[in-house]
Amino acid sequence: MTEIARESMDYDVVIVGAGPAGLSAAIRLKQLDPDLDVVVLEKGSEVGAHILSGAVLDPSGLNALIPDWKEKGAPLNVPVTEDKFLMLGPEGAIGIPNFPMPPLMKNHGNYIVSMGNVCRWMAEQAEALGVEIFPGMACSELVYGDDGALKGVVAGEFGISKDGTKGDAYEPGMVLNGKYVFLAEGVRGSLSKKAIETFKLDAESEPQKYGLGMKEIWEIPADQHREGRVVHTMGWPLGKNAGGGSFLYHAENNQVFIGFVVHLNYKNPHLYPYMEFQRFKHHPEIAKILKGGKRVAYGARAITEGGWQSIPRVAFPGGALLGCSAGLVNVPRIKGNHNAMHSGMAAAEAAYAAIKAGRANDELVHYEAALKSGPVAKDLKPVRNVKPIWSNKGLIRSLVYGGIDMWVSSVTGWNPWGTQKHGKTDAAATGKAADYRPIDYPKPDGVLSFDRLTNVSFSATNHEEDQPAHLKLKDDSVPIAVNLPQYAEPAQRYCPAGVYEVVQEEGAEPRFQINFQNCVHCKTCDIKDPTQNIVWTTPQGGDGPNYPNM
Repeated sequence: MTEIARESMDYDVVIVGAGPAGLSAAIRLKQLDPDLDVVVLEKGSEVGAHILSGAVLDPSGLNALIPDWKEKGAPLNVPVTEDKFLMLGPEGAIGIPNFPMPPLMKNHGNYIVSMGNVCRWMAEQAEALGVEIFPGMACSELVYGDDGALKGVVAGEFGISKDGTKGDAYEPGMVLNGKYVFLAEGVRGSLSKKAIETFKLDAESEPQKYGLGMKEIWEIPADQHREGRVVHTMGWPLGKNAGGGSFLYHAENNQVFIGFVVHLNYKNPHLYPYMEFQRFKHHPEIAKILKGGKRVAYGARAITEGGWQSIPRVAFPGGALLGCSAGLVNVPRIKGNHNAMHSGMAAAEAAYAAIKAGRANDELVHYEAALKSGPVAKDLKPVRNVKPIWSNKGLIRSLVYGGIDMWVSSVTGWNPWGTQKHGKTDAAATGKAADYRPIDYPKPDGVLSFDRLTNVSFSATNHEEDQPAHLKLKDDSVPIAVNLPQYAEPAQRYCPAGVYEVVQEEGAEPRFQINFQNCVHCKTCDIKDPTQNIVWTTPQGGDGPNYPNM
């Protein structure tokens, strides 16, 4: 096989991903030393195009990174004014009072934001400091040195035809070398996954756990809008079928951000997370807010939920995992952006010190230590048992046991339940179809609820069709030969974008169809496929969703 000839460029630090973690690292590096050569590579068509988050932002990370962010025009315009927690039943709701909750659960001092717009603003700050940012540059490979250390990435390969050959417009991409390479790709990033496998970074951590988050932005009538209000719900419609819940944030301009999270450790393969979201919007408490409004955007992404005990080693020879690539979401708070920023700053400070000492491509042990003892540790340690207790004991008991655990830890620094284990991966948690009843979902009404393909059109997703599918099957026969008879092929349902279909034509055997053009890059298939037969890889740069202000 002929080796592809690629040009190369050398930097002090190469950062993959222009999210809050990667941009924080870039900004901090240039704050420490304006002469450092720093590049950020982003697979989206622009910074923010692939950013999707709730989001209520804890500004602690931004305060540490850019203390005068308000004067510099950061788009944090809506402080939280009201917190509501509801337990939903099929027709009604019970309010959960705020006073029994530990202080860490309060949203006072936080902001309702579009993280896509926050990242666009952060990119402007980074470029003003001299950071090079290249959007539309998907990173497809890791590059290693002779000693096995990570030394760079391949970025910007274009023009591979659907049959795998190099088309007339083929561009081989470039190798971008760094003294250190930061992987800040977000949840289940393809390069991060390879690095974790290559360096066995998860050998001593619990399996990572995930949720699927789906979000719509609605414009609603002014008399139904309460700017600054934050609403979280649990219970209906999921019930005992799955863990999860919802958020509804009243943002600026009469918009609400409405989202639904389903924990991916659910057992019933007939569960259809997207339709649970659509059904949820018909609850009287939710429908009355959306009545007369219109949906203006849709998207979905996976969320890391494993917490403290699932964080792998984050430093390895030549590189580091940042933000959601390391799994830094605080599950009960439903927040991770502040921890992503803290991790980016800690990695930057460790790399700066190493470069100043004349080092390169070694292990940033000081970053590992800072992450495990600094602000991220202080945020994640007290809540580390909430997710496993919820998974193992159910919603109601988790509210009691998890609440006690958080309160005691918040006050004393000691978790009375120790450190609970997660057990199985989300894929392994999937049960056999014969052991569970199919679930009957109401048809979307086109007013409050919508079919998947209609909603995907509101994500502005686009992929160049004349390229190989970026969703790879390890074995083409598995979907029909194994997943269909054993699990009713759950890819048809767990994908929030309608990528996977089992097509049954008259007189023919069923076949598995991958509509990769619909993919919103959520990574759920890579996580939940019960046989782990689907591998998510990057399509060419600029493809995927184009979220305006998610």
